[in-house]
Amino acid sequence: MAIIDERLEFCDATALSTSGTGLALVGDVVDITSASSDLGMGEALYLVIQVTTAVTSGGSATVNFKLASDAAAAIAVDGSATVHNVTADIPKATLTAGHRIVMPLSSGTTKYERFIGIIQDVGTAALTAGAIDAFISKDPIGWTAYPDATN
Repeated sequence: MAIIDERLEFCDATALSTSGTGLALVGDVVDITSASSDLGMGEALYLVIQVTTAVTSGGSATVNFKLASDAAAAIAVDGSATVHNVTADIPKATLTAGHRIVMPLSSGTTKYERFIGIIQDVGTAALTAGAIDAFISKDPIGWTAYPDATN
């Protein structure tokens, strides 16, 4: 069982944007204080995204998720943010509750800007619902989520 550091958590059952197609910042950003070439300080880290509420759409929507960094806390969604990891376009039918995406983070050679966050990129048709958890973890498989304030 792994422990998730709340300061490395981007989304906790956070609703995805339903405002249309294109890019949107989802959830919180993580302030890594200064640009770093080794986010994990020599240890492997993973971006974990898990669907908590199934993604729905009136059309045949697809979604991809990007881990991006930027100098500003409001990470740009105009294409100017630095993208470090990106998923393939995932059809809405695949994004059911419990679906998990795990991506290893680059370490050692990647330069991250001060703020990192998750950007959703919706294609084809706007979403009507959907929510995700997203966080950075050393152990992408052995984690367990507990409600807040539960020992």
